[in-house]
Amino acid sequence: MSAFDPGFDDLPSQIPIFPLTGVLLLPRGELPLNIFEPRYLHMTEDALAAGRIIGMIQPTVHESTEPNPPVYRTGCAGRIVAFQESDDGRFLLTLKGVCRFNVEKELPLKRGYRPVVPDWSRHRDDLKAESESIDRKRLLASLKSYFSVQGISADWNAIEASADERLVTCLSMICPFEASEKQALLEAPTLLARSKILTTLVEMSVHAKTSGRRAPQ
Repeated sequence: MSAFDPGFDDLPSQIPIFPLTGVLLLPRGELPLNIFEPRYLHMTEDALAAGRIIGMIQPTVHESTEPNPPVYRTGCAGRIVAFQESDDGRFLLTLKGVCRFNVEKELPLKRGYRPVVPDWSRHRDDLKAESESIDRKRLLASLKSYFSVQGISADWNAIEASADERLVTCLSMICPFEASEKQALLEAPTLLARSKILTTLVEMSVHAKTSGRRAPQ
């Protein structure tokens, strides 16, 4: 845990949300973002001026053309740990996951973006690293098959040296699962539960690829 990470009592009573389909942030994971839309440039400016917290969340309607589509109840807040301004007017950010939240209430638009009142209470344990044991052998075996059928090269020494939580978090965030599957990973109550969902999703993808069928949704 970084000295800059907030404690539970430091979590804000209001946060902006950034709805993105298929994008997952988990506690202690790091997510790069390319911000260019005017309302989200405003969101970033305001976040940088006050606490640096942004809530990542997925729309429930993945192909919606609405400017403010309905969102899932649960998201994950991240703290801006690095940012860069581009010459063409974009922000390049890195968010570090802090804590999941439930949307208690959505507030009126602010400079075009959506602030909400978050309920952090159910996710207090997100602020400490999990040490729960997972079925690492099964996960790594399924992952090797997955990378093989997808034609992905990987640094297996680095993967095998990763701690359980870091391994599950990174894989959950980077694997190209469907939005509903990403949400299931986000809402998993524990590291063990998330690792079981992740392993199942990887095995389903391998089975679908090798049998010539698409993985069931």
